[in-house]
Amino acid sequence: MNQQLAGYAPTATVARMENHGNAMLKVAMATGQDLFARTGSVVAYEGFIQYEPNPPAVRQIASSWVTGEGAPLMKCSGDGLLYLADYGADVVVVHLDNDALSVNGTNVLAFDAHLQWGVERVKGMAKFAGQGLWNVRISGTGWVALTSRGTPIVVDCGRGDDETYVDPDALVAWSPALKVKGKRSFKASSLIGRGSGEAYQMAFSGQGIVVVQPSEDSTDRLRIRN
Repeated sequence: MNQQLAGYAPTATVARMENHGNAMLKVAMATGQDLFARTGSVVAYEGFIQYEPNPPAVRQIASSWVTGEGAPLMKCSGDGLLYLADYGADVVVVHLDNDALSVNGTNVLAFDAHLQWGVERVKGMAKFAGQGLWNVRISGTGWVALTSRGTPIVVDCGRGDDETYVDPDALVAWSPALKVKGKRSFKASSLIGRGSGEAYQMAFSGQGIVVVQPSEDSTDRLRIRN
């Protein structure tokens, strides 16, 4: 039986964050290298690892998140190996090199605690979403893990002059340097988006990438916020 299961055993650790299969994240934990992770995402760990749910740093930043959804993050510290997952979603590992990424909060799985982060309003979308569309901006040099409902596509928006249009409910992340604007269209209602009536789209232009998942988030990110 051990031989039959040998192919699923952990591989040698070569990076701070790496995939174990498509739907699991392996994090090499060490003292002084803390991690923020989605609450409830730990599926296994080795070594001595401690958890602090809703730490003060998270509460302080989350207080500005007017969506009412909060920031479901916990702080992980210690030494060992940590395995994270989110209901079988694909895991995408990104290493930021003095760079930044704007991420849909529901697609944040984990990131290095030393990275700068905060909740920000997406410019150009307020008139489409009541008080606006809010994302998590992560910047600096370090590791970030995202989730995607299926294998995502990464669209390079700098290849031409045309804008890139995305269904907001399928959006995972994008480069903050991109210009964003909202667009609504009755004609596109059957082309983009699952809802009835007019379709809401996000248009991106400039130099950068957009990460799109092949499944729409059921939380309806453009609903009016209270």
